[in-house]
Amino acid sequence: MKGPLFYSKILLFGEYGIIRDSKGLSIPYNFYNGALKLSDNQTKEALDSNASLKRFATYLESLDKNLVIFNTNQLHSDLNDGMYFDSSIPQGYGVGSSGALVAAIYDKYASDKITVLENLTREKLLKLKAIFSDMESFFHGKSSGLDPLNSYLSLPILINSKDNIEATGIPSQKAEGKGAVFLIDSGIVGETAPMVSIFMESMKNEGFRSMLKDQFIKHTDACVDDFLKGDMKSLFKNTKQLSKVVLNNFKPMIPAQFHDLWKKGLDTNDYYLKLCGSGGGGYILGFTENIDKAREALKGQKLEVVYNF
Repeated sequence: MKGPLFYSKILLFGEYGIIRDSKGLSIPYNFYNGALKLSDNQTKEALDSNASLKRFATYLESLDKNLVIFNTNQLHSDLNDGMYFDSSIPQGYGVGSSGALVAAIYDKYASDKITVLENLTREKLLKLKAIFSDMESFFHGKSSGLDPLNSYLSLPILINSKDNIEATGIPSQKAEGKGAVFLIDSGIVGETAPMVSIFMESMKNEGFRSMLKDQFIKHTDACVDDFLKGDMKSLFKNTKQLSKVVLNNFKPMIPAQFHDLWKKGLDTNDYYLKLCGSGGGGYILGFTENIDKAREALKGQKLEVVYNF
């Protein structure tokens, strides 16, 4: 047995802001994927995954039955036969490893599931997001449900606000384009829950709250609009502002060895860095108008281009 593939995702804009109703834009990233598998050849990874899935299966039984019902008998039976989640998605990297797993479990075991093939009204999208939020909370303590939604639909998702999300189209890539969105591997595994709790603690501070509203969310919303319109000139202007706000106010979420590189990008305009997911490690997201210049300036770092324009 091998289930369908579910892909990783990248939240281009909206990290932390979407908790406070900013806009957000999430795109599937097909470079990594995962699938549920049954196999006789059990590696240590497969056994660890199976054990974790057994805990997850027990947790799923506690979810609100009015929201979602799972065929837990089948799930437990498959897990007893050794089922695991076979994934190339790095964990703790901000590219949705638990989101793909949640999507795979919902796809295979939810009764009356909402399928990708039906007309996805806003109500259906919000219901899916609510289900995925409850499911993924097992892994993170608090989840928006967007990562699994993106993985399940394999479509770009535009978040207008908490109660207003839609599948969207993004400008098509220009293979020869010099402009690029890229990932840098920090080489450190990030933990989502501690980062979110630092953020929630900061939210008790009035100065932090007003910075979030007047600067962070303002620039995030502008970046989303610019990207969707394909207005790259304005996008880079707003991404620079966003990068600056993050460096000044989200230092704990940026691995220490990247503080200088972050500032160097702002000083030279060769590239701008931002958080990819909750930060604390994993990937860092970069934007550049000239990928060759960025590669030169970031020599020694592992760069992975995810989008060209």
